[in-house]
Amino acid sequence: MNDKLFEITEQPISADEVIGRLADPVIGAVVTFVGVVRGDTNGRETLYLEYEAYPEMAEQVLAQISAEIQARWPDVLQVAIVHRVGRLEVGETSVVIALSAAHRRQMFDALRYAIDRIKDIAPIWKKEVWVDGAEWKSEQNVMRETSNVKRQTS
Repeated sequence: MNDKLFEITEQPISADEVIGRLADPVIGAVVTFVGVVRGDTNGRETLYLEYEAYPEMAEQVLAQISAEIQARWPDVLQVAIVHRVGRLEVGETSVVIALSAAHRRQMFDALRYAIDRIKDIAPIWKKEVWVDGAEWKSEQNVMRETSNVKRQTS
């Protein structure tokens, strides 16, 4: 079992495994967010996503986000964030965030903060590949590169 709380991985992510990293007898509540590759982006059919990150830097940023959460919501005992990189097909899990506390109060606000901060500051980029094109984006929604992919017809 992996006990690393902040991880960038090329392997498929299991929400149960990430939750297991938070094992502690004082936990009375665990909330999770599971990000999944969707098949539609603003009305465009998504074929797959490709994620890239600088793992050491990204993991430090994920730890920073955890520290921010624990400073703002002292009831949060632990935070685990695992983000996948590489090619992800529609329906695959891209990120799992799990927070634990003795009680559930304010856990959902802390969870929303976590995913928003990942999108705001984590050095993670994704390439959205559609049937009619592709585009690199950072989680900060800044376009890095645009390319057109022509649909092949048979």
